[in-house]
Amino acid sequence: MTLAKRARLVAIGAVMGLAALSLPSLAQEFSEEHLKAARATIAALGATDEFDNVLPIAAQQLKAELIQQSPNLVDEINRTVDEKALELASRRADLEKEVASIYAQAFSIEELNAINAFYSSEAGKALITKGPLVSRETLAAAEIWRNGIMRDLSQQVIQALGEALQNQGQQPAEKKD
Repeated sequence: MTLAKRARLVAIGAVMGLAALSLPSLAQEFSEEHLKAARATIAALGATDEFDNVLPIAAQQLKAELIQQSPNLVDEINRTVDEKALELASRRADLEKEVASIYAQAFSIEELNAINAFYSSEAGKALITKGPLVSRETLAAAEIWRNGIMRDLSQQVIQALGEALQNQGQQPAEKKD
């Protein structure tokens, strides 16, 4: 084995070793109670709902692509893609398990139960439903406010500097937009 190959293997081994050191925290085992609280919180938050359409969308896109390539096989393509998509549907549970582990790692059982209790309440459900709109409107209001602050600061500084310069007998520079 050449020195270059040996060095490359050592470097790869070092990277893999460092990666392995970070895995135990993700592979941590949690009690069933902890995972149950995490799953309930995920459900209350709808944390994985946006991924429900991944498989159906992928199947539709694949059908369209394959049918475009082989329009004479429409029935066979539709049947096969639907069949294989149904076989993969059970893998949705894998995502739930992974996300539950992530939540369990980030939050204690007590925190998860409190989060779940809030987001299962009417107020929590309202926050989930109305939160995105409120956030967009808040950002719009903040942008208007920021623009006003910047405009007023600029005007007031230019005015104050103009007055200071006039008091010194100098002419202020014109503001360029």
